[in-house]
This record gives sequence, C-alpha cells and structure tokens, in this order.
Amino acid sequence: MSQQGRNLRVRRTQKLLRDALVDLIEERGFEELTVGEITERAMISRAAFYRNYQDKYALVEQIFAEAMQALFNALAAPATEHPPELWVRFFEHIADYERLYRALLGRKGSPWFVQKMRVTLIDLLKQYQRLAAGHAAPKPDGSTEGDDFVPTLLAAMLVEAITWWLEHQRPYAPDVIANRCVALATAIFTETGTWR
Repeated sequence: MSQQGRNLRVRRTQKLLRDALVDLIEERGFEELTVGEITERAMISRAAFYRNYQDKYALVEQIFAEAMQALFNALAAPATEHPPELWVRFFEHIADYERLYRALLGRKGSPWFVQKMRVTLIDLLKQYQRLAAGHAAPKPDGSTEGDDFVPTLLAAMLVEAITWWLEHQRPYAPDVIANRCVALATAIFTETGTWR
C-alpha cells in the first residue's frame, strides 16, 4: 500500500475513533468507557486502535494537543498576529469540536481532562503574559516564585468560560467570547502588574 493510502486509512481510523468516543461520552460518561466499547462503536479492531493510541486518554489528548500546538507555534512566531486573534482561533477550535469538549467538560466528563486543559492553558497564558509584558520581569528580590498564581486563576476562568459557553449552546460567536476573555485576562494582567 502506498504512503498516501496508509495516511488516508490512519486519518479515517482516527476520525471513526473520535466520533465513537464523543458518542459514548455523551451516552455513558468518559470514566466508564473502555477501549473495547470505543472500537466496537467505531467498527474497527482493537489492534487498529492500539496502532494509533495507547489508551482512551491518549485519544483525547491528541485532539487537544494538536490545537494547543498550533496556538503555541503562533505565539512563538514573530508578532504577525494580534494576540486576541490567537484566542479567536482557540475558541473556533472549541466550536469545531463542540461535542467533544461539551462531553469532556460536562457532568459526564473527565476530571483528568479538565486538569490537563488547565495545565496547558497555564502554559499558554504564561506565554501570553510574557508577550503582553514584553518579557518576564523578575520580582524585586530576583525570585520567580509565585509566577503561576495569575495564570492558574485565569486558566480556571477560561475552562469555566468554555464550559459555560458550550452548555449555553454558544450564545456568542467565537470572536466575541474570545475578545471578552482576552479583555478580562488583559485587565487582570494589567492590575497584577502593579503588585509589588
């Protein structure tokens, strides 16, 4: 089989698994699912699953990691994009995978995924904070201790904002919710920048 045919087969398998995962989370909840149930719903073999993923956590993590990597790459690139546009892309990604995120962040979701999302958002917010400040400023005593305080709080706020947005059937367009979250984050970063 050609490389192109193999890649197409892998992408098809991944899509089937992702769709089955979302359906089953909505029906039963994430924690209760088994790989066998996911593969049965996707109508693929367990061997095909394990060629692509180590476990159900790896399946979820890959979807989220792909979006986060694109945002991290954009932040690391020369300043060609206004930071709020990065957050618009983030919320567009959430909208594209609305069923998955609603399932994982909702009542039947996964505490593991909520924590994973918070940790990833903390890293993204630290980069955003450095960009907004122009650099990472050390404290007067030269320490960096406590630098996670504001990004940690903002990450929790963003997870809650995403959850609210999805549970309310996205009453705002991705650009509106993104700009509101950016405005809140910027105001908090500005205020905490005056702390000594």
